[in-house]
Amino acid sequence: MSDRSSIDFITKLISFDTTSRNSNMELIHYIRDYLQSLGVDSLLVEDETGTKANLYATLGPKDRPGIMLSGHTDTVPVDGQNWSSDPFTVTERDGKLYARGTCDMKGFIGICLAYAPKFLERGLEIPIHFAFSHDEEVGCLGVKSLIEKFKDIKPTPMMGIVGEPTSMQVIIGHKGKQSYRCHVRVWRRRGSTRSNTRPR
Repeated sequence: MSDRSSIDFITKLISFDTTSRNSNMELIHYIRDYLQSLGVDSLLVEDETGTKANLYATLGPKDRPGIMLSGHTDTVPVDGQNWSSDPFTVTERDGKLYARGTCDMKGFIGICLAYAPKFLERGLEIPIHFAFSHDEEVGCLGVKSLIEKFKDIKPTPMMGIVGEPTSMQVIIGHKGKQSYRCHVRVWRRRGSTRSNTRPR
């Protein structure tokens, strides 16, 4: 599979404006139709609005665990940014691709799609699963419903590779994260008009 094929897929995926506030259905249907042309069925897991979906597909045997290649289809906005080229049209300069999502992470998804025929030609004994989600950039929201769907998918993948940019280094974990919720109430000291805030 040539590098040009990968670039063609990346270019096509970039052309869909899947900023997190937008629908990703056109891109998801494009991937579904492409995989269908290779004889691969896709499972779409839609959100409650029906305007976004995750996609899960298995290349190779479906009766054994496999390796999952995972990526998200949404991107962050381009509003107010000083782009020197159209952010939704791939521009190639000095051997690099410039556009919104080339690294994070339509580049990875495009390479997966470009190599799908090659994977199938090999006659896979261990399947390869594609898992492409929505709304990662706004809190990893979309993948939650896909994970929930794994209760009905047997067997589940034995491992996953997430194609997030890591400067071409293999990362076996993710930095930790903690979230806090703080409730604050306003109170007035008796006889005073000044307002203060104090955490509960």
